[in-house]
Amino acid sequence: MRNKKILSDNDRHFFELVTESTFANPFSNEREELNQKILKLSPTIDKKEAIEQIMAALSLRLNKLRKNNADNINSYSHADSKLLKFAILFDLFHQYCQQFDDHILAQASEPAVNLPLSFANEMMQAMTKHGISEREALHYFALSYQVRRAFFFINGSLLGTSESMRHLRKQLWNNIFTCDVHRYMESMWNRMEDFSTLLLGGTGTGKGTAAAAIGRSGYIPFDKKNNFFTESFTTSFVSLNLSQFPESLIESEIFGHRKGAFTGAIDNHKGIFSRCSEHGAIFLDEIGDVTIPVQIKLLQVLQERTFSPVGSHSTENFKGRVIAATNRPLDNLRTKGVFRDDFYYRLCSDEITVPSLHQRIMEDENELKILLSHILKKLLGDNAENFLSQTLSTIIKDVGKDYKWPGNVRELEQATRRILLNGHYRGDTAEKPDNTKNNLLTNIDDGALNADELITEYCKMLYKRHPTYGEVARHTGLDWRTVKKYIAAKERKEPKHFY
Repeated sequence: MRNKKILSDNDRHFFELVTESTFANPFSNEREELNQKILKLSPTIDKKEAIEQIMAALSLRLNKLRKNNADNINSYSHADSKLLKFAILFDLFHQYCQQFDDHILAQASEPAVNLPLSFANEMMQAMTKHGISEREALHYFALSYQVRRAFFFINGSLLGTSESMRHLRKQLWNNIFTCDVHRYMESMWNRMEDFSTLLLGGTGTGKGTAAAAIGRSGYIPFDKKNNFFTESFTTSFVSLNLSQFPESLIESEIFGHRKGAFTGAIDNHKGIFSRCSEHGAIFLDEIGDVTIPVQIKLLQVLQERTFSPVGSHSTENFKGRVIAATNRPLDNLRTKGVFRDDFYYRLCSDEITVPSLHQRIMEDENELKILLSHILKKLLGDNAENFLSQTLSTIIKDVGKDYKWPGNVRELEQATRRILLNGHYRGDTAEKPDNTKNNLLTNIDDGALNADELITEYCKMLYKRHPTYGEVARHTGLDWRTVKKYIAAKERKEPKHFY
C-alpha cells in the first residue's frame, strides 16, 4: 500500500461526480443535476453542451495524469483505482459515441449481415493501456455498445417533452439496466432473461415501439477474433401479434409445430420461442386476448424455460426475455377470470404504462408539434419543416386543442397523411357507445382534469342517467342552477363531430 499512488482531493471529487453521472439514468433529473454539479453549470444549459464541457474538463485531468505517468489504474489503491477506471471509461465511451451510432445505423440498413466494427480493437487497446484487463475491456466494450443502443432507440423513437413521456423513457432504461447500473454491470448483465415485462396502454400509443426499444437493447457479447458482435440487434427482437391468428393456430405460432402435427402442417415450423436467441427478447402483443389453455402453456415456459413444438415430444430451451402488451384492462379480465392471476404475476416483473396522446398533449402543448415534425420528416424528408406550421394549424382548426385522439399516435399519423392528401382532418367520426364513465375514470387516473373539469364531467355523466338538473343536483349536492351552468358549458364547448 505504501507504494500506491493517491489521487488529489480535487481529482478524487471530480472523478466521484463523473462516476455518479456514469451510473445515473440518462433520462432522469438526477443525471441532469449531476452534469450541472460537476462543473457548476447553469440549469438552463443544453445537454449536449454540458457533456462537451465535462469531456473537455475530464480530458485535461486525464492528460495531466498521463504526463505524470499516473494514468494506470493499477498504480492506485482500490477506491481510487475504481474512480479512475470509470472516469476513463466515461471518457472513451463519449469519444466513440459517433462511431457506435454510425454502426447502429449501418447495421439497421443491412439487417441480414452481421457487420464488423473497425474501431473495436482501437477502443479496447485504449482501455488496456490504462491497466484495464483484456477480459474487462471486452466486457466494457460490449456494455458500451449496449448503452449506446439503448439510448439510441429510447431517445430516438419515443419522442416528447411531456412529463409522462420523460417518465416512460426513464422506466424503459431501468427495465434494461435496472435502477442500479453498477450492479447490472457487475452481476446482472447475463441474468435478465427471468425479468419479464408487461406493457399497458391504449391502441396506438406506441407499446410496440417501447417493446422494440427494450428488445433491441440487450447485452450481446463481442467476438474479438472475428471483430463483430455474436449476433445483430436486428435479429435479437421478434414479435407476434396474438390477435391476428385464430385460436387453432396460436399455439403453432408461439411454440412451432412438426411436419404432420395437424392437417396442413406440410413442413416443420419454428415458433416465436424457437426464433428468439439467448441474447434476445420476444414480444407477445395483445396478450389479453389469449385463451386460458394458452396462458397455462405460456406460464409453463416462463417458469421452466422449456417448451415443446406442437406434435413433438422433444423439448427446447428458451433463454430470451419476454415482453407482453395489451390494451385491455387487465384488472377487469382478472376479475372475470379470463386472465389467470398466476400468469399475470409471472409476467409482471415490470409493468409499464405507455401514456395516451391526449394525456401527453394536456401535460405539454408542444407534444403535438414535436410528434408532427417527426411524422412529417418520415413522410417528406428534408421538406418536412415547410409543412409543419400548416399541418399543425389545420389540426387545431379542424378538431381543436381538446380533441381526445382515441387512436393516439397511430391516429395522428393517419391524420397527417389525410391533411397532406385532402387538406383537412375531421377527427374520428365513428359512432361509439357512451363511454362517459370510462372516460371520466381514465382522465382522473391520468390526472388530466382540473377541479372545474372534474365537476363538469361528473355532472354530464349523471345527467345522461337522470336527465333533469334537479336530479343531478340531488346526487351532487350542488344547486340546480350550478348544475345547469356546468352542463350547458360542456355542451357549448364540445363540437358534435368529436364523438
